[in-house]
Amino acid sequence: MNLKQLLWAFALISVSFACSDSGDERPLGKYESGILIMNEGSFGTNDGEVYHLNPNTEELLPNIFEAENNRPFAGLLEDMVRVGDRLYLVANTGKVEIVNAGTFKSTGTVANDLDQPRSLAVNGNKLFISDYGPYDDSYGTPDSYIAVVNGLDGGAVSKKIDVSNKPGDLYAHGNFILVAGTEENKIEIIDATQEAVTSTIELDASPRAFYAEDGILWVYAVTPTEVIFYTINLSSLTLGNTYTVPVTKPTGRIIFDGDDKMYIVTSSDWPEYNDAIFAIEIEGSTVTATELMTGSGFYGIGFDDERDEIYVANSNAFQGNGTVTVLSESGSVIRTFEVGRGPSGFLVY
Repeated sequence: MNLKQLLWAFALISVSFACSDSGDERPLGKYESGILIMNEGSFGTNDGEVYHLNPNTEELLPNIFEAENNRPFAGLLEDMVRVGDRLYLVANTGKVEIVNAGTFKSTGTVANDLDQPRSLAVNGNKLFISDYGPYDDSYGTPDSYIAVVNGLDGGAVSKKIDVSNKPGDLYAHGNFILVAGTEENKIEIIDATQEAVTSTIELDASPRAFYAEDGILWVYAVTPTEVIFYTINLSSLTLGNTYTVPVTKPTGRIIFDGDDKMYIVTSSDWPEYNDAIFAIEIEGSTVTATELMTGSGFYGIGFDDERDEIYVANSNAFQGNGTVTVLSESGSVIRTFEVGRGPSGFLVY
């Protein structure tokens, strides 16, 4: 799951009413509290979906997009991004579905002229969508781009901005969009008005996620043997500090607990299939990594800040439905339950 949405993920709503822009109180929508579980779906079947969990009662509602819109999601779900009352469901099979965050009723789509979208950011009245572009004959992505859509409820792609191969997470700041260039180890900065790349920050690792806290933008980046955290000065859009910790085969899956720790997923390929969950803590200039759990099939990570619980998604090798295991901060198993196909991320309200 990507990190620009985590201001929502960590701001858990514990009241039964929310304020509208007019200052009036309104009841929360059906899905506006609790935990959304993103199930990627299976390649070829395109059965990605979202589940809703009430952590107080442990009630789990499956397939809420289909339930509220009378049609299947029909895509591979790559990311969920909440901005205000809108929730953007990004499918890497070529579309973005836009729903009301409280009711999950559809409010629009971006369904034309996308290839393999990965994430999304909002700047003003524009959507910026990172897209790998089409594969070439060698399964490379030399035509990666950021798609621009004029209108928060979707519509046609008005422009494609050329960027480096395999753009991933996005972060909007002021008049700029920061792009995580995962394959070429760089951050590209787009001027949202000009709709063009105006500068680039070169890195020593593959950037996978952004997370902003207390005026600092963190960049989570990986190599085969290290996790590297960069900070970016938002006033100048330049690199600040760098923190490195040796961790073997870290993935792009990370969650910040909103306080002082990050939780990541590591994964080794065949024939080992050894996966792990690590807690990473930064104190001053010292970074430490503590192994909390080992296994196989780990595919996503989430954190419930109100209950101090870690959510670990397991794809079960896409052989049937996946599962979610809830851990304490020390790594003790609290409970496990079945979800959809390929669970990969969480939004916690």
